[in-house]
Amino acid sequence: MRTATVVLMLNSPEEEVLVKACEAIHKFAEKGDENRSSLLGLGAVEPLSHLISHEDKLVRRNAFMALGVMAANSDVKRLLKKLDAIPSIIGKLSPEEDVVVHEFATLCLASLSVDFSCKVQISDQEGLEPLIQLLSSPDPDVKKNSVETICNLVQDLPSRVAVRELNGVPPLLELLRSEFPVIQQLSLRTLVIVTTDTDTRATFREEQGFDRLLEFLCNKEFSDLHVEALQVLSNCLEDRDSLQLIHETGGLQRLLQFITTPTLLDIQTNAVKAIYRVAQSSENRKLLHEQDIERSLVELLSLEGDSLRTATCQAVAAMSLHLASKDAFRDLDGIRAVVQLLGSEGGEVREAAAQALSSLTSSNQLNA
Repeated sequence: MRTATVVLMLNSPEEEVLVKACEAIHKFAEKGDENRSSLLGLGAVEPLSHLISHEDKLVRRNAFMALGVMAANSDVKRLLKKLDAIPSIIGKLSPEEDVVVHEFATLCLASLSVDFSCKVQISDQEGLEPLIQLLSSPDPDVKKNSVETICNLVQDLPSRVAVRELNGVPPLLELLRSEFPVIQQLSLRTLVIVTTDTDTRATFREEQGFDRLLEFLCNKEFSDLHVEALQVLSNCLEDRDSLQLIHETGGLQRLLQFITTPTLLDIQTNAVKAIYRVAQSSENRKLLHEQDIERSLVELLSLEGDSLRTATCQAVAAMSLHLASKDAFRDLDGIRAVVQLLGSEGGEVREAAAQALSSLTSSNQLNA
């Protein structure tokens, strides 16, 4: 049957015809973007956007399957925005709806939420709450699409706050235990963004977020995702209460292990950035000094990699505000290592090295 005929069938009054037409369109759209474009040209999007609210369950389901796949096309996205389809899509995220409807409705939203004005509309239509509830869906595709949409939404500050207020942190932490790496990664990316908010960090602590994170970081199977996990940890370490908690649960030792164990450059760099965050307060610097952090940092100064060297020099600068650390760096021949980095080709490395030397020699005659 010709595609144009199938599209015409979307206006049929018979439910059986509608079910078959939507099914055929879904299969055709799945074959690629060219097919989605031709369906758009034939006028399939508008009738489908009405059929997702059809009273017949099967028509609704198949219409969503077709629209969900088609929404990946940028022109289809634009038209859905123009047709004001978002309220209807959000309306179908209720618990009584079919899991297949949930899967393709969230797929639509994941595609649409890349666009700024769609993000705003999803938030205004209170789409965040049902999406957070769907993070606990038994279906992995529903979870993946929901967390991907949330990850897009939290790029905007009001949504970050809303995730905390709607109790979104516990289900996001639960997704770290997913058997699907893509779900774990999207959850971590979302947590990286939401933990930039002070109150969310407090919630993260209350929800045993550190235990989950450390459990995750201790698992070598997940080493591909350790960079994102360390970024979450790094955000949370801005708070004094967090460091105390991490110290008590053995997390600080784990963080130091990431620094000293030769591993992926990104992982080491992010671990050092976390140490830099920790070293922002005098109490924390004292604690890090007790852990002999200076020795680890001096060892890192001789390793390759501009990003790692820059981060290490910044951590040295922060730690040098602690008097005993200044002496420790001198005794470990750290000053010579920093001076050598002044000749680096990378401008950021040179700048960070100069900053470290300034901090090391400030009010210290022996270092100068």
